[in-house]
Amino acid sequence: MANKMILSRFGDQAMIYRIRLQGHLSPQWSEWFAPMKVNLVDDGETVLTGPVIDQAALHGLLRKVRDLGMPLLAVYLIGPDLQGS
Repeated sequence: MANKMILSRFGDQAMIYRIRLQGHLSPQWSEWFAPMKVNLVDDGETVLTGPVIDQAALHGLLRKVRDLGMPLLAVYLIGPDLQGS
């Protein structure tokens, strides 16, 4: 139900997500997660932030995280991608 409300409110617009991972992602994987920005946090976490076009793309990102074996800590929906990237 929540997903339907988001889609009806913002149409086909991409949404910005923040994904927190336990551990530091090697820089060699940054391109694999593009257009997400990869930030390594001092507390040992990796934070991916950026636009996700739809739920299928979000699940694709989460599959990549799973395939790397990195523990998923949190997924946050930030809001619509107002810059249209």
